[in-house]
Amino acid sequence: MSEARNIYREADALDNCDVEAAYARWAPIYDLTFTALLRPGRRAAAAAASKADGPILDVGVGTGLELPMFDRDTQIYGVDLSEPMLRRAAHRVARERLTNVHGLAKMDATRMAFADSSFACVVAPYVLTVAPEPEAMLDELARVVRRGGEIVLVNHVSRKDDPLAVLETFLDRHVAPKLGWRPQFPWSTIGDWIDQRDDMTLVERRLLAPFGLFTLVRIQRLQVEPATETAPEPAELEYA
Repeated sequence: MSEARNIYREADALDNCDVEAAYARWAPIYDLTFTALLRPGRRAAAAAASKADGPILDVGVGTGLELPMFDRDTQIYGVDLSEPMLRRAAHRVARERLTNVHGLAKMDATRMAFADSSFACVVAPYVLTVAPEPEAMLDELARVVRRGGEIVLVNHVSRKDDPLAVLETFLDRHVAPKLGWRPQFPWSTIGDWIDQRDDMTLVERRLLAPFGLFTLVRIQRLQVEPATETAPEPAELEYA
């Protein structure tokens, strides 16, 4: 495990109770606080996901800020852990007549109630830093995406040369549960996960506005499952 991952794990752990409580507080002011800052990443994620040939799952849909950004001919399903956030997303769907949104549901992103290979694309903007177990979440996203489909992430990724690194470490250790997300998030959390999966490949990784603060990541599930080694068939016994 890399040094960055060790630092990440040493901080006080988030749990789902922290996340739900934090986003219940954020819900009334979330759009006002984060719309402008997070819009470029949401647009980039929606544009990438809208190329998929099939239904899209929006994990951590929140108040639904990116829902109007998807192609209107694409079926969208959204899940989130926070009921107050989901209620605002439902109001947005009704208000903006987003008839391509086929369902919104409360779910834990590490244990979703969808069958394997249900979606052509899974998009998860600004969610991995919220997940108490990001690798478990990535495993679940991989489970529900089809072969040939993509996982599209937008996330802040910490960099050692970033002047904010010291501040991120301080916030991560002292206020992460109150914020509801981790300010410090090393690339190794995603990169090591991809390296350990024979069925996943990195398609794109690029910095986004503003100021390269966020990173778009596209991960494809391979069309053909990797071959698994099988034990040789036992030789037939010959009897005298």
